[in-house]
Amino acid sequence: MNWDQVQGNWLEFKGKLRQQYGDLTDDEVEQAKGSEDELVGLIQRKYGKSKEEARTEIDRLAA
Repeated sequence: MNWDQVQGNWLEFKGKLRQQYGDLTDDEVEQAKGSEDELVGLIQRKYGKSKEEARTEIDRLAA
C-alpha cells in the first residue's frame, strides 16, 4: 500500500497505528494525517527511534 492509499483509508490505518503505538494520542495522529514525514517524526520523538526504523515500521503497518 502506498501513502496515497493510506490517506484514502486513514481510519483503518489510524486504528493499526494506535494499536502499534499506544502512547500516541488521537490529536497527535490526526495532526500527522496526510503527511508521512510528520508521522515518522512523531514516532521518532515519542519512541526514540531512528528515521529509518520509524519509516520501516510505518511501511509495514501500511502493507
